[in-house]
Amino acid sequence: MKYISIFTLLFSICFYAQNKTLEPKLENIAWISGTWHGEAFGGITEEIWSEPSGGSMMATFKLINDGKVTFYEIEIIREIENSLILQLKHFGADLKGWETKDETVDFPLIEITENKVVFEGMSFERVSNTEMNVYVDIKENGQTEIVKFNYKKKIKKPLKQLIKVKQARINPIIDGVANEDIWNTSEWLPINQLWLGDLYTPQDFQGRYKLAWTSDALYLLAEIKDDILIDNEKDPLKTWWNDDCLEIFIDEDNSGGNHQYNHNAFAYHIALDGNVVDMSPDQKGKLYNSHINSKRITTGNTSIWEVKISLFDDSYKDNTKNKPVKLTANKNIGFALAYCDNDKSQNRENFIGSVAVHGDDKNRGWIDANIFGTLLLSKDQKK
Repeated sequence: MKYISIFTLLFSICFYAQNKTLEPKLENIAWISGTWHGEAFGGITEEIWSEPSGGSMMATFKLINDGKVTFYEIEIIREIENSLILQLKHFGADLKGWETKDETVDFPLIEITENKVVFEGMSFERVSNTEMNVYVDIKENGQTEIVKFNYKKKIKKPLKQLIKVKQARINPIIDGVANEDIWNTSEWLPINQLWLGDLYTPQDFQGRYKLAWTSDALYLLAEIKDDILIDNEKDPLKTWWNDDCLEIFIDEDNSGGNHQYNHNAFAYHIALDGNVVDMSPDQKGKLYNSHINSKRITTGNTSIWEVKISLFDDSYKDNTKNKPVKLTANKNIGFALAYCDNDKSQNRENFIGSVAVHGDDKNRGWIDANIFGTLLLSKDQKK
């Protein structure tokens, strides 16, 4: 049956890695453990692997089509005769077994490398700590097809710099005036963490911000005091980070993790002219002006930025139609805010953020969503 091989969800001999072969020990494949989600056969898949213990790892798997379970699997990887073997059994939605009582579907180990586990007929390939590919041989009508399944693992990020955000009763008007009630009743939060550059003086930079939300979007009010505003590069897609700009970091589901060249999270640079740039999966800058509506009014050395931010989940794909996420009370969102400050140089002189970042490399927000703080959306308090 076509499902039988598939479901091990695990994969076939594909492109052997050139790196060092590891011993056939469970600890060398412990990265498989966790809860993984993907799509296959027109439905949604879930596979949960345990940590190694008692000489084995165990998994449960299910395929859901149209909101109903199509079938289940129980899988194990166990140590046997100085090697490993993956074995599984299939069950229908009613938990009736496909195999006979003593029958299992077996996949002997071929090799383990740093980022790959190859069994006879299927393999696991580690893409990152939160993503893996599974290749499986599917045999039908005397022919074998190698099918690739992509899995993502959700890792619950520890709450960091928890900020409660009030719900606005009406959508703020993005005009840079900030005279709505929600701004009058929300507290200012500081932008005062040096992420890059030399120490700055209060005369050179001061920053603070407020937040609000409605079901449609997250709203930001930022007050930036900067003695010199610089916009050297008129092309919005060239070295945009070296001009003065406001940078908003958003992780819609607060999952953390790498987002360098993917949409697990966004790092929106809002330029002085209002253009919005982030790094795309193509590893180059791209305009995301439809995600952000902003207005900046500058008086003397003080700029008021009023911003509406539409949120997108990590299924977002460039050059296709994507629907913003509706926001609800008690939702957690990964968030950080920063300002690129440049006075008279070709390169930015300071990068000041809203979240304390530990370690020597503090300029990690454009890569690592784990450094973001956490927003908790609170309900509107009725009078």
